[in-house]
Amino acid sequence: MVQIETTCSLESFRKFIIISTCRSFIPESYMRDFEVFPEREEGPGAIYIEAADKVTLKKIREMTFVNAKEILGIIYSSKSGNTQLKWRQTRRRSGKVHGTASPNALVNLVEAGVLTQEWVDQYLHSQAPSDGGSPPTTEGQENTTAPPA
Repeated sequence: MVQIETTCSLESFRKFIIISTCRSFIPESYMRDFEVFPEREEGPGAIYIEAADKVTLKKIREMTFVNAKEILGIIYSSKSGNTQLKWRQTRRRSGKVHGTASPNALVNLVEAGVLTQEWVDQYLHSQAPSDGGSPPTTEGQENTTAPPA
């Protein structure tokens, strides 16, 4: 597992959750609405949206879609338990992500714009047996693929 600590927009982290959990069945209108987030019950794979204002829209399969405003934090756990990430608001629609991620989650984090491919490449290079270097830090990482906050 890989330790993650980086900054990203709320929209990038929302996209990561959707890619990781419900991309194949989320209604198109929910996908386009930046205030709609998937949640999942407690237990393995729990996803919780902490918001000042939250209304349940619809339950599809094991996901409950909520309309959430003024997001303060998001807790994401994969069903396997290999990925545990938290997004905390730092200002308006920007926040800090920290936790552990599986290799599959790394792919989804890059696709969503939370991490850059360069960061993952650096991490993989630092883990090579001949290198012995320390993993790259995501502190202060600029995300050119993330939408402006």
